[in-house]
Amino acid sequence: MTTVGFVGLGHMGTPMASRLVDAGVTVRAYDAAADARGAFAAAVPDAVVVDDAADTAPGADAVLLCLPNSDVVESVVAELDAARVIVDMSSSEPLRTRALAAQLAENGRVLIDAPVSGGVSGARAGTLAIMVGGPDDVVADLEPVLAAIGRPRHVGPVGAGHALKALNNLMSAAHLLASSEAVLVGEEFGLDPAVMLEVVNGSSGRSGSTENKWPNHILPGTYGAGFGIGLMVKDIHIALELAGSTGVPTRHAAATVAVWDEALAALGPGADHTEIARWLRESGDGANRRARR
Repeated sequence: MTTVGFVGLGHMGTPMASRLVDAGVTVRAYDAAADARGAFAAAVPDAVVVDDAADTAPGADAVLLCLPNSDVVESVVAELDAARVIVDMSSSEPLRTRALAAQLAENGRVLIDAPVSGGVSGARAGTLAIMVGGPDDVVADLEPVLAAIGRPRHVGPVGAGHALKALNNLMSAAHLLASSEAVLVGEEFGLDPAVMLEVVNGSSGRSGSTENKWPNHILPGTYGAGFGIGLMVKDIHIALELAGSTGVPTRHAAATVAVWDEALAALGPGADHTEIARWLRESGDGANRRARR
């Protein structure tokens, strides 16, 4: 594949599309926001920036989507009549992805789901984990393009990628919540959080949260991981709904989602998801002051 369309030039989409251009792929790029289109055109002059989503498809071997949710994906796909292969790299709902794929297949078109994990830093470095769902032959054709963005892994039929991404983010959310509570308990007891993290990261309690999010975004107080809490909560609700469709009991997951819902209501959807640690600390400070009275 030598030419692709790319729709969605946000925090993740911009570096992903830029890496495709750097790899020698002709990219026809679009975003609904004129400012995003202008910024991308200025930053990546070798890309072709178009003024309508439909204009990304003519001449493209595939159109890649990096959008907020299934609602937006379905709306954009409705405009892409000229696209034979559509690759949804968003964090969409797996059951809706399967339904959309079946709808497109009636006209000989193919939907591939290929959500990513690794954050903005991974998008810039080209190290994103890419979870690909779809037919073997089409996935094989797409692999060189996806390899310019990260590490593609074919995980199953269409919908499998979106299912795995939602479950991955559920685990990530649970890790961040548990590690944040543990670090804050240790801090209240008198332990140094930096020392705690150093020891935990050589022990069985380590996770992506203790190895990356706490030392790089929470301890410095920057909270700049680049993934909004609104998107995290959307993804973990998708995972919980997926669990409900399987009948597997998920009591711990339900409790995790409930706490994240509280944090979202307090912080607002635009806050970085790592700010849940700050919210927990501030909530705990009030509880501790009341307990000491």
